[in-house]
Amino acid sequence: MALVNPPGTVMPKLLLNLRDVPEDEAEEVIALMETQGFSVYRTPKGVFGVTAGGIWLRESEQYPEAKRVMDHYQEERARKAKEAHAQAVAEGRADTWWTLVRRHPVKTLIHLGLAVFILMVFFAPMVQLGRG
Repeated sequence: MALVNPPGTVMPKLLLNLRDVPEDEAEEVIALMETQGFSVYRTPKGVFGVTAGGIWLRESEQYPEAKRVMDHYQEERARKAKEAHAQAVAEGRADTWWTLVRRHPVKTLIHLGLAVFILMVFFAPMVQLGRG
């Protein structure tokens, strides 16, 4: 038996999952959707981090048009981010692996140590087999 919405009811549709979305982007999306005439609301992330929250479109029949607006926004945001990164690289301000190592030497050593330990545990049986 298929579940069908009762006549006259409208189901909301997820427009943007907020996992790993910066706060400024979430606010921009809400403002953009409202200026374009779409009714949206935001759900908060879960207490234990299981759910990330989201921006929901109240009327699912508006989804194709809202998705088109959203796709255009994300393309523009990606273009601007790439330009900003290219400019930072050209000016020498972009983070590199070495700048991250200098900024966080202890964290880097811990990560490298854990990686070596995991590789040793993984390859130890093979080394033992090779000796036998």
